[in-house]
Amino acid sequence: MKKNQLEIACFNYESAIIAQENGADRIELCDNMKLGGTTPNPILAVRVREKLAIKMHVIIRPRGGDFIYNDDEFVEMKQDIKQFKKLGVDGFVFGILKENGNINKRRNKELVNMAHPLPCTFHRAFDVVKDVKKSLKDVIDCGFTTILTSGQGINVEEGIFDLEKIQKWAKGKIEIMPGGGLRSSNIKLLQDKLEPTFYHSSAITDNTETANPEEIKELRNFL
Repeated sequence: MKKNQLEIACFNYESAIIAQENGADRIELCDNMKLGGTTPNPILAVRVREKLAIKMHVIIRPRGGDFIYNDDEFVEMKQDIKQFKKLGVDGFVFGILKENGNINKRRNKELVNMAHPLPCTFHRAFDVVKDVKKSLKDVIDCGFTTILTSGQGINVEEGIFDLEKIQKWAKGKIEIMPGGGLRSSNIKLLQDKLEPTFYHSSAITDNTETANPEEIKELRNFL
C-alpha cells in the first residue's frame, strides 16, 4: 500500500544535511529562495551528492519570473540536465509554458527524454496554467512522473479543494505532490482530503534560508 513521503526543498548544503538527518525521503536542491528556486550551482550539487544517502532531485530553472523561456534559456536547460546527470542526481524538476498559458509539450518532452531514465517533476509552473484539466493531461503525455502544485492557490491551504480535484482527475497516472506554504501546522488538513502522496516543504520557519530540523521532525510525525 502506498504511503505518505516527504520531500524538502533545500537552498543550501546545511538544509540538505538537516533534511536527511531528520527523516526526509528526498530533497529538491535549488538556489535563490527569493526567486522561488533556480538551478543550483553544480559544485553545491557535488558536495550534497557526496553526503546524501537519500534521493536528490535538482530544479532546472535558469531564472526567476515566468516559465516561458527563449531559445538560449532552453539550450541552457538542456546543458544543465546533461551536466547534472553525470553528477548522479536522482531526478529533475522543471516546467515550460507557452505564452498563452498552456503547457509547451514539445520542449517539455524533449527535456523529459534527455533526463531519461531519471524521473521528472513538473513544478509550480502548473499553478499558473490556464486550463488545469487539459494541462494535467499534457503533463502526463510529456512523461512526467509528478506534479508539484499548490492547487493554483497562493498556498496549499487555499488550493486544498483543487488539489483534491486534481488528484482525482490524475487517477493514479501521475503523482500530485502538494507544495507551497506546506508546514506541520497545515499538513493534517491536506491528509484528510488527499490519497497518500509525497508532500513538499522547505521546512523554513524563520528569516533564514535553512530548514528547521524540528519542523522536519514534526512534518515527519504526521506522515
